[in-house]
Amino acid sequence: MANEDTKNTSTVEATEKATAQSTATTEQQAPQPDPNALSIGDLKNLTTILDVASTRGAFKASEMSGVGYIYNKLQAFLAKVAPEQVGTAAPTSAPTEGK
Repeated sequence: MANEDTKNTSTVEATEKATAQSTATTEQQAPQPDPNALSIGDLKNLTTILDVASTRGAFKASEMSGVGYIYNKLQAFLAKVAPEQVGTAAPTSAPTEGK
C-alpha cells in the first residue's frame, strides 16, 4: 500500500511539473500584434493614396482643402517619425555593380 501512495505522489508531481512547464512556455511567447493597428508604412501608403486620388480628380474642389490639410498633417508626422525609425532599422547593404 505504501508503494501505491508513492506512485500516486510521483504521478501528481509529474503532472504538476508538466502543467507548470506548459504554462511557462505559453507566457514566454511574444504577444501577437494587433491586426487593426496602423503602422508607419500604412500612413505612408495613405499619403500616396491621397496624392494619386487628388491627381486623378477624385475630390471636388470644395473638398480639396480638407484633403490637403490631412495630407500635410500626415507628411509632417511622417517627417517627424521617419528619422527616429532610421536609427532603429537594420542597416541595409548597398547594391554592388556587376562587372
